Amino acid sequence: MASRKRTRWRIPAAVAGVVALAGTLTLFVLNPRLTRYIESDAFRAELEKQTAHGLHFPAGTYGPIRRTGFLTASSESFRAQNGRKALTSMDAHGITATFNPLGVLFRRWQLDSVRIQSGEVGIQTYEPKPEPSPSKPWYHIFLPNRVYLRQVWSEPADVTWRFRNKKGGFFGTRLLITPHGRDFVYQANGGTLKSALIPDLPLRHTRLLITKKLLTLYTLDLAAGPEGGGAVHAEGTAGTGEDKSVDFKLTFDKLPVRDWLPASWKNHVAGTAVGDLHWKGKNPKLETASIEGSLEVREGRVRNLPFLEKLASITGKKSIENLELNECTAEVHWESPKLEIRKIAIEDKGKFRLEGLVSVREKSLGGALQLGVAREFLEWLPRPEEVFAKERGGYLWTTVHLSGTIEQPGQDLSPRIIEALKESPGDFLALVFRFLGDWLKSTFGGE
Repeated sequence: MASRKRTRWRIPAAVAGVVALAGTLTLFVLNPRLTRYIESDAFRAELEKQTAHGLHFPAGTYGPIRRTGFLTASSESFRAQNGRKALTSMDAHGITATFNPLGVLFRRWQLDSVRIQSGEVGIQTYEPKPEPSPSKPWYHIFLPNRVYLRQVWSEPADVTWRFRNKKGGFFGTRLLITPHGRDFVYQANGGTLKSALIPDLPLRHTRLLITKKLLTLYTLDLAAGPEGGGAVHAEGTAGTGEDKSVDFKLTFDKLPVRDWLPASWKNHVAGTAVGDLHWKGKNPKLETASIEGSLEVREGRVRNLPFLEKLASITGKKSIENLELNECTAEVHWESPKLEIRKIAIEDKGKFRLEGLVSVREKSLGGALQLGVAREFLEWLPRPEEVFAKERGGYLWTTVHLSGTIEQPGQDLSPRIIEALKESPGDFLALVFRFLGDWLKSTFGGE
């Protein structure tokens, strides 16, 4: 009885062994022919068509294909443009790929590993649209109908997009692309983020998924500063289908302030910024967004700005030319068309403190600031208590109301100071002569 069971088990095993041996011998016999076919123009044209279809391009172009192993091949390049989905373009060089024949059982040309020496990939968010479906022969139901990329690895690579009509992206990064159904997950390490409105930031790591319904940014970690001591972290989602809503969160720490300022300010301001931002909206447009955030500048320093030099001339106190900010915080709120900078608190202890709110509505400036100034910096002003009417925390305080536009801002403090000087001609003349003396020194180099 046991002998019969062993015989029954050996028969199918022997059949399977014979089939496997026959298949292997057939492959060895056909190997030269297979090589010629893989390196032929006909195979390259078919692979171009299937790759373009799998990556959702209208067409693609491979360089000459060379078989390099039993299941591996290489090509010097692949190029495609005008992508219909997440990929807008691809320009890859030095491509090697490993073919998995088992993919045929799932009706796909499966490439388990694709490595790219260098390249550029353009990406976008997209609205799902039906893709053209060309007529197929009756036997197409038995053939693979798409290219399946199990893993694509490239270094160095550029992942680019358009923002404000300028090219931006991650440049010189190590890119890994893996499938997620019919879409792809993108991961990148190293390289540099370059985009409009921000300084270049080294990339630590990012991972995102773009589908026909949603862009999901799982993580984005950037370094900042000359030694990479600062950090930026972002995560969130953006709808790519009928729902276009966005929800992103951003945190940052130890960002060098001067890197984010206009060139004319870079040599005058220093410090590091800490804060967060939460951006929500029914679509990516700023007009429909709601943005909440907070900001703190630590170890803030301001040096030799022209308006500080003028203040030094007015007050006769050279120390006002250099500010050491013990506190510099604010909260930001955006609800189109209005921007509010709330809970402002800026102080150089022993010199001044500023508190309050600034608002901007369609370029119109508004809000009110409480300005506190140490008494010694108001000695030039006759009867300072008439303008700075309150005393608190070692400062004399006044309220400054803002008006005008962001191009031509207005405030009501200067007229009150001028009025006070008019009532004391002697102090006014002393101030004029002080300005004149400073001008002569700067012009003729006098001491």
